Amino acid sequence: MILGNFIGFARSARGTVTFSSFNSIDGIARSEIFCEATSEEVIEACECANQAFVEFSQLPNRSRALFLRRIAELLQLQKENLQPIYCAESGLSPDRFESELLRTVRQLYNFAELSESGEWRNISIDTSDPKLLPPKPDLRKMSIPIGPVVVFGASNFPLAYSTIGGDVAAALAVGCPVIVKAHPLHAATSDFVAALVVQAAKGTGMPDGVFSHLHAQGFRVGTELVQHPFVKAVGFTGSHAGGRALFDLANKRKEPIPVFAEMGSVNPVFILPEFLQNEKEKSAEMLANSMSSGLGQFCTNPGLLFVIDNGDTDEFLQVLSSAFLSMGSSTMLHSSIKDRFDQGKLQMEIHGAEMHQSLSDTSVNFARQALGIIRSKQFVQNPMFQEEVFGPFTLIVRCADVYDFDSCIEVLHGQLSATILGSTEEIILHNQLVLKLQNKVGRIIFNGVPTGVDIAPSMQHGGPYPASTDSRYGAVGIDSAQRFVRPVTYQDCSEDLLPEPLKNKNLFNIVRRVNGVFTADAINF
Repeated sequence: MILGNFIGFARSARGTVTFSSFNSIDGIARSEIFCEATSEEVIEACECANQAFVEFSQLPNRSRALFLRRIAELLQLQKENLQPIYCAESGLSPDRFESELLRTVRQLYNFAELSESGEWRNISIDTSDPKLLPPKPDLRKMSIPIGPVVVFGASNFPLAYSTIGGDVAAALAVGCPVIVKAHPLHAATSDFVAALVVQAAKGTGMPDGVFSHLHAQGFRVGTELVQHPFVKAVGFTGSHAGGRALFDLANKRKEPIPVFAEMGSVNPVFILPEFLQNEKEKSAEMLANSMSSGLGQFCTNPGLLFVIDNGDTDEFLQVLSSAFLSMGSSTMLHSSIKDRFDQGKLQMEIHGAEMHQSLSDTSVNFARQALGIIRSKQFVQNPMFQEEVFGPFTLIVRCADVYDFDSCIEVLHGQLSATILGSTEEIILHNQLVLKLQNKVGRIIFNGVPTGVDIAPSMQHGGPYPASTDSRYGAVGIDSAQRFVRPVTYQDCSEDLLPEPLKNKNLFNIVRRVNGVFTADAINF
């Protein structure tokens, strides 16, 4: 069975280059054959999205909300058919499928509510005052959608960060058509979901071109999408090399565009000595579970662990090592990811890390968990120890004292998160850790673990480079929609000419900032 691309509502398979995805457990190619998009199909998808943008961006908020809710409904209706495809391609468990599907559905409903509320428009109104010198003009500002957006599917989240994941839902919620570049490792899952999105678009009266879906194994299609002049922004979750390449491409365009790339992180954990003395077993169990969660294939995996070099630490590391390395392994997302994982561990050992690995007999594509141990001097002197080893691996850094943590933080690269384990009194005593870390990360966790990223509005899932290319808005939660809008101000515009959200009567009951006060009331003179 040959499956093509979606150019808007239409299937298209004009290319001669084909490929298949694989069963991640046994490595056997699946029966579906995917046709890689041609350059002409890339152009048509961009043109189709650009044409749809005019109508889609002007639709009532409730229409886009209905579209998103219908996608969520179809995903739930089709989950029994989707699950076996998802699990076979990714090697992820049925429980993980249920969890990720729920997350994806919740995201869609959250963005539907955001779209309907109109709060994403960030409306600010300052009425005129002719008595001032010089006279103050009437100024009315709101955000508008930026235009067609390209989103690249993520290898480790076939649903929540891929075809109809957070980036796609955020863009659609604010009126931006989306072109998805499917991830080839889960092409069948992506294609199945894409068909549901197209079905929902047709059923809710969306314009043709509001969503397109393109297959490709190599870099050509992604490159052509980012370079097309109709594309106005890019969303990406993946490796640093991939995100940086897209960022550079976008900035070399005649009209540079923003690339919102979330590129991974080693998510350092700092354990204060008093806490460790009192919570050895509890903290070891908590960290071991976090380090093994998803077989370490999360961008929030705790990949760095800073400890004070003393007797308590020795006992803690024995408990941690025993718990972590004895956990049963499972298949990684793909053999290529497993190969990179093994190579990453080898590089850590070559550069001087003392390695401790699981001795369990593993099947094809199964990972052997590992811990590496170095000293703070090695960490400070060698940036290689900050490289992400994607999988069940954590590097432990032995420090002389708490103040030695500071020297490590000084050289620390930008991260998605950092964790501090310590009592309130101990953290207050060493509050410089918090002050230093807030300039390095997007999220600080206290006495918890970085895995398990809630999709609430207050979550920040992004951080200073190289964790992401733009740390102002993360890839999780409804605030991520702000990446795909831009502000426009109307000055001294007649009430009859103003866009409806900026008019005095406020028919949509949107909360607006009017002369410095947030209110949903109409403006009365």
